[in-house]
Amino acid sequence: MNFNLASVILASATLLLSSCSRDQSPAQTTPANPIEGTWQLISGTLIEKGDTSVTDYTKSISMIKVLNGTHFAFLNHDLSHGKDSTASFSAGGGKYTLTGDQYTESLEYCSAREWEGRDFQFTVTVSNDTLIQKGVEKLEDIGIERLNIERYVRLKN
Repeated sequence: MNFNLASVILASATLLLSSCSRDQSPAQTTPANPIEGTWQLISGTLIEKGDTSVTDYTKSISMIKVLNGTHFAFLNHDLSHGKDSTASFSAGGGKYTLTGDQYTESLEYCSAREWEGRDFQFTVTVSNDTLIQKGVEKLEDIGIERLNIERYVRLKN
């Protein structure tokens, strides 16, 4: 009888100790797809016909891009709440594919409607909390051909 009681106590103590050592908080997992998440655009560089323009997206304008496993969306607006000459808002989204570092957006929705229904190919690199997206945007029918380089930082939960 003492042997069985000792076995029960030992098994209970082992179970109790092993459950105490486990992390009971929800698991923080990194998505298998490194670009999934919400990204804040920090800077954008456009090179068109030899001219370079750089936009600092931390001053008077803000943009985020949200990527899940299959879709992307972007939202962009001025930081003056539309109350001065810098008032602006744009948004868009659609499906994307990622093969290695080759990222293709299929723009299905866009506040600039002439951009809808088009595919855009980019090369993406992710390093720690920074994503860099670089590619040529070419829309012959509306006269756009430019290199677009965007630098994002991952937003934390």
